[in-house]
Amino acid sequence: MRILVVSDTHRQNGNLCKVLAKIGDIDLLIHLGDAEGSEDYIREIAGCPTEIIAGNNDFFSRLPKEREISLGDYRVLLTHGHYYNVSFTLERLRAEAKERGMQIAMFGHTHRPLIDQSGPVTLINPGSLSYPRQDGRKPSYILMELDREGLAHYTVNYL
Repeated sequence: MRILVVSDTHRQNGNLCKVLAKIGDIDLLIHLGDAEGSEDYIREIAGCPTEIIAGNNDFFSRLPKEREISLGDYRVLLTHGHYYNVSFTLERLRAEAKERGMQIAMFGHTHRPLIDQSGPVTLINPGSLSYPRQDGRKPSYILMELDREGLAHYTVNYL
């Protein structure tokens, strides 16, 4: 299973189109907030099922603020992250996800990619395809793959 994880596109969808063309077929697209009204367009171009949640800039959106989903044998919390102050610490998010029985928490908001497998909950942030803030400021996304044994593998990718 191939899952594209993106966040913080802020209605600038050109790079998302480039990523979709570059990586080929995917089984699921996860957008972790701040689509800013382009969620219907994102669903249309994805070519697969999508999960989209609301971010702090999705002011009038009817998107859910969080979702709990299953990916293979993994329970996954999808959140934008601003309710957990992820710009300052990841511990509130990790503790909340653990308390809910999640193995993975995916979030956005910081515009910085992250794969943190050091604790009881794996934390995933794809960064931003539109306004990256990490060193080098390259637009980023994560490709998550579940292998034949059901194990998750993650790669941060840059345009």
